[in-house]
Amino acid sequence: MITFDVISIMPQMFEVIKSDGVVSRALKDFKVNLNLWNPRDYVNDVHHTIDDRPYGGGPGMVMMIEPLVKTIRDIKKNHENKKVHNSKVIYLSPKGKRLDQKKLIELSKIDNMILISGRYEGIDQRVIDHYVDEEISIGDFVTTGGELPAMVLIDSLSRLIPGVLNNNESFEDDSFYKGLLDHVQYTRPEVFENLKVPDVLLSGDHNLISRWRKKTALLETFKKRPDLIDVQELTIEESGLLQEALSEQEQDLKKRK
Repeated sequence: MITFDVISIMPQMFEVIKSDGVVSRALKDFKVNLNLWNPRDYVNDVHHTIDDRPYGGGPGMVMMIEPLVKTIRDIKKNHENKKVHNSKVIYLSPKGKRLDQKKLIELSKIDNMILISGRYEGIDQRVIDHYVDEEISIGDFVTTGGELPAMVLIDSLSRLIPGVLNNNESFEDDSFYKGLLDHVQYTRPEVFENLKVPDVLLSGDHNLISRWRKKTALLETFKKRPDLIDVQELTIEESGLLQEALSEQEQDLKKRK
């Protein structure tokens, strides 16, 4: 089981993943545990203030160090009582290392993650310097808060836990899992407005289908994410399949002209 302890001033946002979908099923099957911690519970003033103006001036507000540190310490105390040792504090931040499938596989080996969802202009740097183990970003853009990135991480990581999906092959064939994009997919009807499903998928020959899927995965990656092909050390077989796919694509384009 992986436990996510999420620090957020908007814990109600997480009801979305708790009530439906993969994460909801994982929670019900006790393969994932999700605890929500609100730093407003760790302040004593009437307004439950957790932010203040930045030193040096500038726009916006910054989340204060004291409520966040108190929350982290309380979570870790809870971990000690439950004898949780393999834990990591992660701050969801656009400045962090970009989340990818390789990082998810690495994180899947951790028993517990404390996820800090920032707001406003961010959090006091002293929290990052002294209490955060790693900063993670879901992309080169800025969201209003860290709640959505935290949910992205929780959802994508939950998929990797054995037994969460009906079939482990569901994630093993996902884009990026093996360094390539996923192969293309088709379903019923077999023919729609003269558009046919490729004959190979109807052949029943699993070896041919497997070969075709690998070929389309290589072609999809080459066309849409060539940067992945650049870093992927293709085998002789894979190089041959890619060249075959490119040649077939060129012939198909000539037929359409």
